[in-house]
Amino acid sequence: MQLSTAMRNACRTASTIARQNACWLQEQMSPYFFQAMADEPEALGTLVREMSLLQHNRHLILADRDKRLILACVDEPGSLFNSLQRVGDRGISYAMFSHSYSPMPGMSQELEVQRFEFDRKPNSAITAPAAPPLPASLKRTILRDLTRITATIPRRTADRLLTLLWLNNPEQVRQSPPARTAWLIWLFERGNATGGLYLDLRRVEHKGIAETRVLFAVGNPPQEDFLLQLAEVFNRLNIGIRRAYCLTLSNGIHPYFLGTFFVQQRDGHELQPDSTLARQLQQELCNTQILANNCYTYREWVSKGIIAGDYAALVNAFTAFCHTNLAHNQPDRFGLEDIQSAFHAHPEMAMQLLRLFRTRFDPALQQREPAYQALLAETTALIQDYNTGHRWLDEIRQTIYRCCLLFICHTLKTNFFVIEKQALAFRLDPAYLRQLGAEYTADLPETLPFRVTFFFSRFGHGYHIGFSDIARGGWRTVIARNQDDAITASNALFREVYVLAHTQHLKNKDIYEGGSKMVLVMDASGLEQGGREHENSRLYKLQYGITNAFLDIFITDNGRVRDQRVVDYYGDDEPIEIGPDENMHDGMIEAIAALSRKRGYMLGAGIISSKRFGINHKEYGVTSTGVMTFAEVVMAEQGINIRHDPFSIKLTGGPGGDVAGNCLQILLASCPKARVVLVLDGTAAAYDPNGLDREELQRITLQQDLDGFDPSRLGPGGMMIFRTGKRMEGLRELHRRAERLPDGLLQESWVPLDDFYREYGSLTFKVEADLFIPAGGRPETIDAQNWQEFMKPDGSPTAPVIIEGANSFITPQARQQMQKAGVILMRDASANKCGVISSSYEIIANLLLTEKEFLTHKERYVQDVLEILRKRAGDEARLILRRWQEAGGSQTYTDISDLISQNINSFYHRLFQFFTSRPELCLQPPFKAALLRHLPRILQTEARFRRRIASLPTKYLAAILAAEIGASLVYTSNRDDDFEEMVRRHLARLAA
Repeated sequence: MQLSTAMRNACRTASTIARQNACWLQEQMSPYFFQAMADEPEALGTLVREMSLLQHNRHLILADRDKRLILACVDEPGSLFNSLQRVGDRGISYAMFSHSYSPMPGMSQELEVQRFEFDRKPNSAITAPAAPPLPASLKRTILRDLTRITATIPRRTADRLLTLLWLNNPEQVRQSPPARTAWLIWLFERGNATGGLYLDLRRVEHKGIAETRVLFAVGNPPQEDFLLQLAEVFNRLNIGIRRAYCLTLSNGIHPYFLGTFFVQQRDGHELQPDSTLARQLQQELCNTQILANNCYTYREWVSKGIIAGDYAALVNAFTAFCHTNLAHNQPDRFGLEDIQSAFHAHPEMAMQLLRLFRTRFDPALQQREPAYQALLAETTALIQDYNTGHRWLDEIRQTIYRCCLLFICHTLKTNFFVIEKQALAFRLDPAYLRQLGAEYTADLPETLPFRVTFFFSRFGHGYHIGFSDIARGGWRTVIARNQDDAITASNALFREVYVLAHTQHLKNKDIYEGGSKMVLVMDASGLEQGGREHENSRLYKLQYGITNAFLDIFITDNGRVRDQRVVDYYGDDEPIEIGPDENMHDGMIEAIAALSRKRGYMLGAGIISSKRFGINHKEYGVTSTGVMTFAEVVMAEQGINIRHDPFSIKLTGGPGGDVAGNCLQILLASCPKARVVLVLDGTAAAYDPNGLDREELQRITLQQDLDGFDPSRLGPGGMMIFRTGKRMEGLRELHRRAERLPDGLLQESWVPLDDFYREYGSLTFKVEADLFIPAGGRPETIDAQNWQEFMKPDGSPTAPVIIEGANSFITPQARQQMQKAGVILMRDASANKCGVISSSYEIIANLLLTEKEFLTHKERYVQDVLEILRKRAGDEARLILRRWQEAGGSQTYTDISDLISQNINSFYHRLFQFFTSRPELCLQPPFKAALLRHLPRILQTEARFRRRIASLPTKYLAAILAAEIGASLVYTSNRDDDFEEMVRRHLARLAA
């Protein structure tokens, strides 16, 4: 028998028994095994010498080093799973498993060899590589083998993916057969092309033995125990892994998993790729992206065979939905543990609700509707009759089950039966809120949304709420870095997104899109030691997975969901536009746009704004343009021309932020006599009664946060306190404070945490100024409990004019009280509306211009949009002031603002319905002229662009007309004259 080189080296000093073992290994192990172990002759030598020890031991350590562990063990069900449990969370970068074809000499069990490597490369090692280049001859061989697999992968893509494999694990690329590396390139490309999740099952033969090859690619997999969870899936389904090669690498942004498994059923039968078991395997493997392996449903139900993994994930989604819908109003009665126990303590009720859900949405079911109605009646009766003898507890659980029942009944479409998913999506009819009852919705705005969409994933959940058919608003992700933060954020989640969406709807009155908002809570607990790179990886995983789930249910053809696995009870196109918000990074914005375009969503890349093909809010200061226009109009009413007269101003939000930074930029450029007496952001607070040094402010504005301000530039009486740069003295946390004393000396000190927060929190309220612009900071900073701190001892405000540049900085109750005390207050829905208006014009550009055309004419287009923003802001500011004067002060400014929004939105709703029912009118006079007036000047005047307007979808033409006519009716009308004219026309019709 001809032994391999590696085996000959291992056997040179071996005994006769060891040589027999070596011969047996040569015959019974795959040739790929020896190639994979060619760099470990000592481990092979240990194996041939000590293999007989496995008659009395379950495993044998062949190598155990910092970055490598190699085990030989007796093959038995669960052996790989058990080894992975022992390995723990060491961060596996490469794993190889191989079985013998027959039992070991003198034994009835086969041999299994497991190799683990722990050498994951950080993203920085990929983006700034120091490794030597891939040998040209090896590269040619691998790429030649790739062409035998497929000719569809572009050479540039193949080169890039091969380079990533090499940078992450050059030894494996060097040692592996070129054909295997070629298959990895193919799998890597498929994973990227399908949104980061790809699964392929194929029948293969090796030495006459039929096996099923499972290729599995996961972009940004769960970071802990992922391979362990995959092994559990195979083990639970009684599928044995004969050989496997798994890589976890970095693509320079986040981890990527590439797994190759050769499997057989443990009963000896072949696993047919189109069998029921194979489909169950696909479902369970993909479900690892949604179901965490440390949750109750996994531990107690899935691992014990009570329930399949996908339905356990659905129970977790039920729990999250019921918690977020009930806890915002009554957190003490409906805490997370209360909701969980309702399902966990009574699994039979959970199973009943699961059956109802499956009956409503399983696309394979025949005669779905009558079966669903019968099961619905049965489930309703079970909930009504639920009784354990604990009255108070039973009432709570009945409410939870009823909430879940409403969830199932009012879901109109879901991607649950789409196998290749990384998150669950449920589009609901918001009428469920009325049936839930006022007892649970009293803290929400009265207006019912147009749509509610719930999302659930492994590391987070949240909602998109929209108040009209065509809707837009930002997507923010709240990062909860510990369990207390996660529960607290989830308690308030539904109210937060509802209120933000409602405010956005009031704000969106000038554009054709109604208001919406998307808010997710991401559980980042346990990642503190992993650093920002791990946190960002989880953030990207959550956002990308949610985006794919969003597209699963909102990509339509002729009004019906394209994916036939989605049962669609809604049946219409839904154009939803998203804007970036808190914790939405530029790279993810681009990724979402590309994914939407690739998957064929009706808006394409226009699903999200502020990309390269867009108007960057921070660069052009679009939101701040509206805020400062409001400030200019309102201050002029007080007799102060901010462009010429002296005045003082205080701001929250830092010079490095979008809104505050651009407000400062406009102030410094256009208001030479303005004194900025206070700036406060998340890094520091700076106060100077004579105005902060303008040159120093200019130096850091739009470049740095406030902690970059040089305290030596403070004037007499000025001071700074810093949240950053803290230090510890024993257990005391101290913060830096700098103050310019009356004698001119700059005194620096360190103050305890309590003193710091006491001073830091009071500055917003106590510092006096002519104008206050809250342009940053957490929502509800000024509320019903603390608004009086904004008043001086004589009862007058520390700032008589407030222009809200930040969303919900002041609560509705506090706004009312402050206005009664004499504050002129322009609320967020009016004052900071220009950001969303600008984003709307980005979408119009996306619909009417090519990317090349937009970039060619970008500056002209942006200037046209800025002109529109100044007009829209000025129109509303003047209208609010005029109506306040007409009412003699009997209405507050914020009430007038709300009424203006309601008036415009009411017109919009009626006009949109009218034009969608009469689409032929949209391009006829005088309606076409109104449509053109809504657009930037370049689109009105350039004939080639103007002609394209006719190609816009009917819904968009109707919506643009409704927005333009509705807004102009309110902004330009004189109510008394208009009423008189309406009466005259009515009487004229009667007379005729």
